[in-house]
Amino acid sequence: MAGLDNNFSSNNDQFVSRRMRMVDQQLARRDIRDNAVLAAMRAVPRHLFVPKKQRDEAYHDGPLSIGRGQTISQPYIVASMTEHLELTADSKVLEIGTGCGYQTAVLLEITEYVFSVERIESLFDNARKRLNKLGYSKVQMKLDDGSNGWPEEAPFDAIIVTAAAPHVPQTLVDQLADSGRMVIPVEKGTSGRQELIKLVKTSEGITERSLYEVRFVPLMGEIEK
Repeated sequence: MAGLDNNFSSNNDQFVSRRMRMVDQQLARRDIRDNAVLAAMRAVPRHLFVPKKQRDEAYHDGPLSIGRGQTISQPYIVASMTEHLELTADSKVLEIGTGCGYQTAVLLEITEYVFSVERIESLFDNARKRLNKLGYSKVQMKLDDGSNGWPEEAPFDAIIVTAAAPHVPQTLVDQLADSGRMVIPVEKGTSGRQELIKLVKTSEGITERSLYEVRFVPLMGEIEK
C-alpha cells in the first residue's frame, strides 16, 4: 500500500529473495493464511528496520535487538499477531509500542488508518523518520504512555500491543469499537511466563482466549503502578 521511495529501492534489491524466502518458508508453510498479511510481509523491507550490523540476520526466524532494551519481533510473530487482528482496508488500528516501526509498516500495508504510540523518545524519533523515508507517511504517531491508549481517536477496530502487560488494561478495552479485536501479550503468574491473548468486544461483553506462549519486553507506564 505504501511502498519504498527512490532513495531506498536500490538498497532493498539484494534482500528481496531473502524476504520472499522468509515469507514462503517461515509463514506460508506454517499457519499464516491471510493473503493481505502475506503480501504485507513480502512488501516491507525488514532489513531497513534493524541496525546495519544486523541486516544479514534480518530475515532469520527470530527477534533482534533494536537498542534501549527493546526488540523487533520475529517475522512469524509479527505476521501471526497481524492476522489475528482480522484487518480490512478500512480498519482503524491502534498500535501500542512503535519500536523500530516494522510492525507499523506491516499494518500500513493493509490499512492506512494506523495510530501508533511509543514512550521512548529516541525510538519514536527514529521510527518516524524511517517510516517517512520508506513512504509510510500516513501513519499517525504519538510520544506517550501506551498503556493509556489514544482516547481522542477511539474507538478502534483493532488494537495490537507489542509489549507484555501484567494484565489487560481496561483503558484499552474501553477504546475498542463494537466487534473490535485486541491482541496483547499478558504475564501469567510470577514465573515470567507470557501468553498472547486475543480479546473480541461483542454485544454480550468481552470474549478472551489464549493463543500461545510468547516472550516480549514489558509494557511500561501507568500500568506498572
